[in-house]
Amino acid sequence: MTTIFEPTAYQKILNRLNQLQVNSQRQWGKMNAAQMLAHCHAALMVTSGKTQAPRLFIGRLLGPIFKKSFLGEKPIKKNSPTDKSFIITDERDFNTEKEQLLQLLHEFVSAGEANATKAVHPFFGSLTPQERGALVYTHLDHHLQQFGV
Repeated sequence: MTTIFEPTAYQKILNRLNQLQVNSQRQWGKMNAAQMLAHCHAALMVTSGKTQAPRLFIGRLLGPIFKKSFLGEKPIKKNSPTDKSFIITDERDFNTEKEQLLQLLHEFVSAGEANATKAVHPFFGSLTPQERGALVYTHLDHHLQQFGV
């Protein structure tokens, strides 16, 4: 299980984020690059514990089942359903969104695995620090692949 706390994995994600351009074209889905960055920022706000979200009923039912697939080495399936609170439809400024995501990601990784929040994830439930790091890595990897980087 690759986690964002691994220095090489973190560096690879940073390199790929820096390859992303405002005009990068999605290969699936509906978001443009700026919206995707905002979506990833919103998800990381929850995963890092900076934003609290209520535990979803569907997450209580399906979270444990999907947790294994999201945290494994297999990529997330294209066009996987997204909770409506993480769907970004308004126009966003690419540079602002990129800067905000990079800053939050830096804070999360710098705090380290030992300091990862114990907050219950709204969909997946309880996560170990390693699982939290794997979720961040897998989610970012999925969306960077979505934009060909």
